[in-house]
Amino acid sequence: MNMEFERKLAIPAEVKERYPLTAKINDIVEKKRAEIKAVFEGRSDKMILLIGPCSADREDAVIDYMTRLVPVQEKVKDKILLVPRIYTNKPRTTGDGYKGLLHQPDPNAKPDMYKGIIATRSIHMHAVEATGFIFADEMLYPENHKYIDDLLGYVAVGARSVEDQQHRLTASGIEVPVGMKNPTSGDYAVMMNAILAAQHKHTFIYRGWEVHSQGNPWSHAILRGSTNKHGNTIPNYHYEDLIRLCDVYDERELSNPAAIIDTNHCNSGKNPFEQPRIVMDVLHSCKHNDRIRKLVKGFMIESYIEDGCQKVNENVYGKSITDPCLGWEKSEKLIYDIAEKI
Repeated sequence: MNMEFERKLAIPAEVKERYPLTAKINDIVEKKRAEIKAVFEGRSDKMILLIGPCSADREDAVIDYMTRLVPVQEKVKDKILLVPRIYTNKPRTTGDGYKGLLHQPDPNAKPDMYKGIIATRSIHMHAVEATGFIFADEMLYPENHKYIDDLLGYVAVGARSVEDQQHRLTASGIEVPVGMKNPTSGDYAVMMNAILAAQHKHTFIYRGWEVHSQGNPWSHAILRGSTNKHGNTIPNYHYEDLIRLCDVYDERELSNPAAIIDTNHCNSGKNPFEQPRIVMDVLHSCKHNDRIRKLVKGFMIESYIEDGCQKVNENVYGKSITDPCLGWEKSEKLIYDIAEKI
């Protein structure tokens, strides 16, 4: 086998025993999860904003960013529920580049998976304690989800993972909302099949165990745009796209129909400065159609302290080392603008 087996890693139960949650963190997680679920169940009219860096590259800058959101949340608490992004795994289309905190807790050092596991749990724990938020993360590797499953408020399954059976089955055993992105082809059927699978009970193999999941009634759609055969990006946040998603949901028997609009990626052509315009376009559609308003539960926005992105070795504090992000001042203004519009 063309692989070198370096060491056997600690299982999630062992890591959790070494780094247990405090009573304070447990209380925050329980309270915030209830608030998030209320939005997806239609019991709350608040708009969810999944906002934060493309990838969580360094703990000090990420905690700084999250701390800045605290007074903003207080000002918009009647209309908006912030569920900030701490994305600790970064999918790479070609396999090259920074793969996230899990792989490289120090972006300038070589990969260290055990240190990455600890760093992933540590950053989520510290962020909850420092801010009172709970956070969203991407489930890039289903087998690693258990290392932080007791901390998360939201889980995303990416465009390249949404067709994978193990992601779908694992999502069916997760206790918080799981967003299924449309695949890069833009095929709604693939996304809806993933949602259907996640909402059902299953028996499958997970981390060497035979497990029985109970189904996830909060699994839902994330629209992130697509790419055609020529490599051109095609957005899917427009009025007609949202009506089409409403119609697709009506054709299926699914719990808690819901959609999150990813304002970056193929919807913006990876131009982060288009995100405010895209948000306002969707809010305009919500104003003009009750079906859209009931379906759209919020937005996914890539945002950090500094505008744009940088190479790993440039070391600009609070600037993305993966996809370009909207800087803090523009992000803060966008949150307040959303609150005024809804």
